[in-house]
Amino acid sequence: MNTGGRVIAGSHNRNEFVLINADENARIRSVQELKGQTCEICRDEIESTVDGEPFVACNECAFPVCRPCYEYERREGNQACPQCKTRYKRIKGSPRVENDEEEDDVDDIDNEFEYGGNGIGFDQVSEGVSVSRRHSGDLDSAPPGSQIPLLTYGDEDIEISSDRHALIVPPSLSGHGSRVHPASLSDPTIAAHPRPMVPQKDLAVYGYGSVAWKGRMGGGKRKQNEKLQVVKHEGDPDFEDGDDIPMMDEGRQPLSRKIPIKSSKINPYRMLIVLRLVILSLFFHYRILHPVKDAYALWLTSVICEIWFAVSWVLDQFPKWYPIERETYLDRLSLRYEKEGKPSELSPVDVFVSTVDPLKEPPLITANTVLSILAVDYPVDKVACYVSDDGAAMLTFEALSETAEFARKWVPFCKKYCIEPRAPEWYFCHKMDYLKNKVHPAFVRERRAMKRDYEEFKVKINALVATAQKVPEEGWTMQDGTPWPGNSTRDHPGMIQVFLGSDGVRDVENNELPRLVYVSREKRPGFDHHKKAGAMNSLIRVSGVLSNAPYLLNVDCDHYINNSKALREAMCFMMDPQSGKKICYVQFPQRFDGIDRHDRYSNRNVVFFDINMKGLDGLQGPIYVGTGCVFRRQALYGFDAPKKKKAPRKTCNCWPKWCFLCCGSRKNRKAKTLAAADKKKKNREASKQIHALENIEEGPVTKGSNVELSSEAMQLKLEKKFGQSPVFVASARMQNGGMARNASPACLLKEAIQVISCGYEDKTEWGKEIGWIYGSVTEDILTGFKMHSHGWRSVYCTPKLPAFKGSAPINLSDRLHQVLRWALGSVEIFLSRHCPIWYGYGGGLKWLERLSYINSVVYPWTSLPLIVYCSLPAICLLTGKFIVPEISNYASILFMALFSSIAVTGILEMQWGKVGIDDWWRNEQFWVIGGVSAHLFALFQGLPKVLAGVDTNFTVTSKAADDGEFSDLYLFKWTSLLIPPTTLLIINVIGIVVGISDAISNGYDSWGPLFGRLFFALWVVIHLYPFLKGLLGKQDRMPTIIVVWSILLASILTLLWVRVNPFVAKGGPVLEICGLDCL
Repeated sequence: MNTGGRVIAGSHNRNEFVLINADENARIRSVQELKGQTCEICRDEIESTVDGEPFVACNECAFPVCRPCYEYERREGNQACPQCKTRYKRIKGSPRVENDEEEDDVDDIDNEFEYGGNGIGFDQVSEGVSVSRRHSGDLDSAPPGSQIPLLTYGDEDIEISSDRHALIVPPSLSGHGSRVHPASLSDPTIAAHPRPMVPQKDLAVYGYGSVAWKGRMGGGKRKQNEKLQVVKHEGDPDFEDGDDIPMMDEGRQPLSRKIPIKSSKINPYRMLIVLRLVILSLFFHYRILHPVKDAYALWLTSVICEIWFAVSWVLDQFPKWYPIERETYLDRLSLRYEKEGKPSELSPVDVFVSTVDPLKEPPLITANTVLSILAVDYPVDKVACYVSDDGAAMLTFEALSETAEFARKWVPFCKKYCIEPRAPEWYFCHKMDYLKNKVHPAFVRERRAMKRDYEEFKVKINALVATAQKVPEEGWTMQDGTPWPGNSTRDHPGMIQVFLGSDGVRDVENNELPRLVYVSREKRPGFDHHKKAGAMNSLIRVSGVLSNAPYLLNVDCDHYINNSKALREAMCFMMDPQSGKKICYVQFPQRFDGIDRHDRYSNRNVVFFDINMKGLDGLQGPIYVGTGCVFRRQALYGFDAPKKKKAPRKTCNCWPKWCFLCCGSRKNRKAKTLAAADKKKKNREASKQIHALENIEEGPVTKGSNVELSSEAMQLKLEKKFGQSPVFVASARMQNGGMARNASPACLLKEAIQVISCGYEDKTEWGKEIGWIYGSVTEDILTGFKMHSHGWRSVYCTPKLPAFKGSAPINLSDRLHQVLRWALGSVEIFLSRHCPIWYGYGGGLKWLERLSYINSVVYPWTSLPLIVYCSLPAICLLTGKFIVPEISNYASILFMALFSSIAVTGILEMQWGKVGIDDWWRNEQFWVIGGVSAHLFALFQGLPKVLAGVDTNFTVTSKAADDGEFSDLYLFKWTSLLIPPTTLLIINVIGIVVGISDAISNGYDSWGPLFGRLFFALWVVIHLYPFLKGLLGKQDRMPTIIVVWSILLASILTLLWVRVNPFVAKGGPVLEICGLDCL
């Protein structure tokens, strides 16, 4: 083989050969690779060994991994290279682990470089050099006894004596292919003067290799010690006083980990799911083969409904097949990105708060949310809060101005005493021991002063709300007499006001504050503003111009930060070097305040957040629920997820082409690969996915094409996607965020006003492929689905202290309207081109994740069979018919097995999801209540809206105010949504009365068939019981429900009384001749 004077490296086991330094360019690249390489796991610089060489963990592929990560992978991981999957071999100086190969040589750094009896002698080294010369072809012959060449990278160090020089011998020269370590020549008999064979030759041509001398060992250790952080163990019996242990490994370990559900819990659960499928198959086999001839219509209707319920159960059940939990390590995050004496390296975060109507969303609640954001435990220069006022209300503007002034006192108080939560309303009203863990003597005094300041702040906000109740005829004016630009909520210019974060605005302790920006986008008649999705997209563009943080957090105005470390929790996933690059968002569960402990309307939605979402987290990640979510900005811009480089396959070249072990001819294999690639490309074009960032920046360069897009053409292409703003387009190309240099604030504000104009999105990708996706009132589901279709994955973070808390509608009418809005959005998605049933194939969406999205848009259609099925018991009781024929023993076993599997499945879900039985049962009840009311109306409103263009405006859910504990729980508001469940309740109660009456009248033989119908009807009534309580009103009027039940029981007892008649003798009436002739 002609090597052209190049060094050969490779692996016989992997059948790989590499020619090192093929040309001048390759030589330059090899030098660059050796200097300043970074670890692909922890992103730290790969340190040099004591020999001065870059540390190489894998001898097969030289995948760059630092020594601490290498040792951690051998000790705690799978002991294999992340790239080529070859098992790591032990490198001398590293601790042994299990299954290491036996080594007979001395395991000592000091003795490692000495030639022993079994080592490599000088003759072998000379022979290796001569072999290298024979292959090089361009080396002059050297006289015998020539010395080893000095191999250094750079100039020769005059402080190092020449007797410390050494040569890295290629592995091919070491006998059996084992690795040969640097050799130290310290024999004083050898000449000390360096005599290189080719003095004019650049030493970098030798590729990987360096000299080893112990004189540099001290410098390497000093460099290591600069990075080394130690922690002293006090009070630990395993450590003596003064003992320190290194914590470098702790800072380089993963920032989070998955905690799988215990096999003792999840394996029975999976087995029961499979068993339930078998039981369902047998059940439908029996139901279809045993029709009810005298009630054929009822039987057919019930079977169709049951089949639909089974399909719905499959869509809901199988995405919960791989539930997991996660754990974060905030201390490791600090060790990695917050080193003492250096600026914090945590990534900046832009926080979005959206509000519309301050009369329905009280400004005091919005102010508490903003205050909790400004006081978050995160570097102040890396937090920016943007408040979107989509109603252009001066009340919101003035309230935010007062909030900014109060934040100058509140933020330093929170950070000084580490209080939780950092929303003042909830901090001061919670009944807790606020002195716990507080040791500062001034805390009580300052807390009292702060509480007084907050009460004064509340009075100011309340005064603003009272003033805003009556709007002047000429509209509001600013302090300088200028008319308020938002006097017309549907026709006003864009407004931006930076309250905090500018120069000179600091807190009372002269510390810097996070940025606080008020934004109200432009609105004009004739434009579709796309409600909340349009407002969020405006915030993306404004923040991209003003701060351009790589991560975004969006919260509703009533969801305050309950855990001040919430952003750090999210960064443990986003900034993890191992798995963070493919994460598009981190979703937190929604937790609520102000809900009664019984939670009769299932406002907490615990089953969804603690069971369904954990199941999705084990697949491709949870769905986006609209609030409490940290996004990667690049994912919102429509870029594809980074693709994982696949390791080269192990091929066999020793067999002929026709060998069946090689899977046929190579040509066929190549043709199949090309066909699959073409098919995938077509699917991606059909889905209209955005190209990756690299393609956007560099242009679509095909193989063999030498034509590149000019900068002007590229700018036009980006402007077509992102809009006519060169500043924003430039910020969108920054993958890690950041601002353009030397940009004046005035120019940035002018550009920010442009990007929130109502016509900015025309003929762009906004709302189609970029940002929050338009086309549904539930933009959250659609936006998350688009990102998952691009190959991204999401993460579900459930810290012990809830990250966010909010308020929920607690009365029946508001709760049903909220469910109506969600169901209406699902209907819109189902009838759109983005329906997960037919959209997004060929992308990165996993099939179980697709099932969950299909379930999220199909569930409103379940209302049709559900309302029919809930009517069947009353019909059966009134007609005397039934949907099941006379039950045999086999049928009884099937029914009992089916009901038992349903119950046990729920129990096991409650066990691994840590959900109480009360929450699980409330969820079951409200599934029926919402299904027969809100979901049904969503179909009737969604179909005309999508098919005929008849728009339906949903009512903004009113947020709870502090008018008394649970004051709105028993508030009754009549709405048309209450008609279907009320009707079902009445007909089923009437059916129960009629059925019992008929059984009493017909004798004891009719009681047997009655039990099946009666159980069926009671199932409906029990599930609608919370709805009945909501209809009957306040708790202090509970005797009303007693009256209702009394009437029902009285009717039954009266009929029993008539039937039994205790005054009649058991033998029947005694008939005697009275002697009177009645004729």
